Amino acid sequence: MFRSTLLATAALACAAAAQAQDFAPREDLMAVTGTFRSAAPEEWYGGYGTREFTFADGQWHLIFTHALDPAMTMRTFQFRTGGPFEIREPSEAVSGAYHGVFHEDWKHVTLLTENAEIVAGMGMADCGLTYNLETDISESGCGHWLPVAECGEDHDLFAMDATGVYFGVRPRDNNMCTEDRTPTALLPVVARY
Repeated sequence: MFRSTLLATAALACAAAAQAQDFAPREDLMAVTGTFRSAAPEEWYGGYGTREFTFADGQWHLIFTHALDPAMTMRTFQFRTGGPFEIREPSEAVSGAYHGVFHEDWKHVTLLTENAEIVAGMGMADCGLTYNLETDISESGCGHWLPVAECGEDHDLFAMDATGVYFGVRPRDNNMCTEDRTPTALLPVVARY
């Protein structure tokens, strides 16, 4: 699954703008609570997606929903994951951001399309998924999601301001399993809900 060039260009522009803002200190990031959602569908994986993050008591939870259209009516899948998180050293690449490690204790995916060509194109044909039924892929992995045993950490950038939270631009293969895969630019804000 790949992002379009447009997303990468937009993300870099947003990252430059975000660097000029006053980001919260590390202590505030470690104590973050609340729900944060995409303000509008964003370009993801050749289509569109929305991100929803919930933080409470040192835990994080992501719900990512993908669709082929910006109105999010032609949905393809939903991915959920979560676990504890930790905030490490300041980022050398993005002023005010920190290296965050988001542990993935579990990974679940729901197939939201019955179109076999789309499912195969997303690399999900051999995942044993049932349409509209959430499946735990923690042990098996699916497509670009590796099993928890192989990739139980997401090494990301993390920043926060009054608008919301910021995460890093993900690589094409979606692999941020090790520290050397930490992004070097920020995506657009995920707004406080």
